[in-house]
Amino acid sequence: MEEVLQNFFSQYHPVTMALLATLFTWFMTAAGAIPVFFSKSFNQKILDGMLGLAAGVMIAASFWSLLNPAIEMSGGDWKPATIGFLLGGFFLYGVDKILPHLHPGLEMDKAEGIKTSWQRSVLLVSAITLHNIPEGLAVGVGFGALGAGADFSDPETLKILGGAIALAIGIGLQNFPEGLAVAMPLRREGMSRSKCFLYGQASGIVEPIAGVFGAWAVLSMTAILPYALAFAAGAMIFVVAEELIPESQQKGNADFATLGVMFGFAIMMTMDVALG
Repeated sequence: MEEVLQNFFSQYHPVTMALLATLFTWFMTAAGAIPVFFSKSFNQKILDGMLGLAAGVMIAASFWSLLNPAIEMSGGDWKPATIGFLLGGFFLYGVDKILPHLHPGLEMDKAEGIKTSWQRSVLLVSAITLHNIPEGLAVGVGFGALGAGADFSDPETLKILGGAIALAIGIGLQNFPEGLAVAMPLRREGMSRSKCFLYGQASGIVEPIAGVFGAWAVLSMTAILPYALAFAAGAMIFVVAEELIPESQQKGNADFATLGVMFGFAIMMTMDVALG
């Protein structure tokens, strides 16, 4: 396995790896929107469970792939991880208050951010796009942690690479219900299948942008790496607490959604430990 990783990844720059990984996560968002071509509805209980799964994946990824490496890179010093974590949360809090958006399942009068005349479809895409930013950033920072000219015969480099790959896979898995959560409500409201798919996948387009930026930033300023890892973790935890868990439990499927959180956490933890 290590030899395969060495041969394949040694030919790519970390920024290129981040781009490829976040293109995959964007693809998974688009895959989540595909069911609108076949149906106007989707089992709400299953969707809530999938949203819970996404929350569990993000919680586990925040610690195993981001916070724990940030602490290790700081020699056990808790300050960079704590500062970065809180900054990430406050950053998303600020964007949440400014960017107009509407969480799936809510009426137009529940839209958040600056008041605007944007259509419901745009507001829904905006809500998912909001938390795709830290997801793309996290993947980018994960690959950027490899550093330029990484030595793939070094076990520590392979550990970082494995963690970044696990993070990309985990984010990709949890992006599926996000594309569905945007596309399906629009389909129920009578929008054409092609437009529903277009809006559903559009929410993921920001991930490659954020991923490339994250990888470039840590490569350009290696000293910020622990802060950047923790920043992405804080932003993702904000999304989980502010959106994913509440949304998964508002339709009366709280227990099923909670089980989804547990399974999502277990899946991401297993992948990260196995690959990292």
